[in-house]
Amino acid sequence: MRTALCLMLIVVGNTGGEISLAHAMKHAGEVQSFALKSLLGLLRRARQQPWFWVGIALLALNFFALLTLLSWANVSFVIPATALSYVVGALAAKLLLGERLTPLRWAGILLVSAGVAAVTIGR
Repeated sequence: MRTALCLMLIVVGNTGGEISLAHAMKHAGEVQSFALKSLLGLLRRARQQPWFWVGIALLALNFFALLTLLSWANVSFVIPATALSYVVGALAAKLLLGERLTPLRWAGILLVSAGVAAVTIGR
């Protein structure tokens, strides 16, 4: 039960953090130049977005949940199981950010899902 809860925190933290940061960065603007001054300006604009901070907090949750799960379970289980974040991330990007997923991406999501199922069953 605690392994499943920790895995859920990892998936939610990782996916939620990445989606939140992507949303914040879309509002902060595109990278126009890799000059230090330009990058610092982008970072300043990003820090003003509330979703930026939500993303940072969720990614921190993900990190600490991953550390906890690694203390309980084998790496050979943890790393493949956390790949579920790829599936949830793609679905969240489509539903929340309006991104378009090609049939090839859906095929990849199906393969990742099958791999996660195989790792979970084989545990």
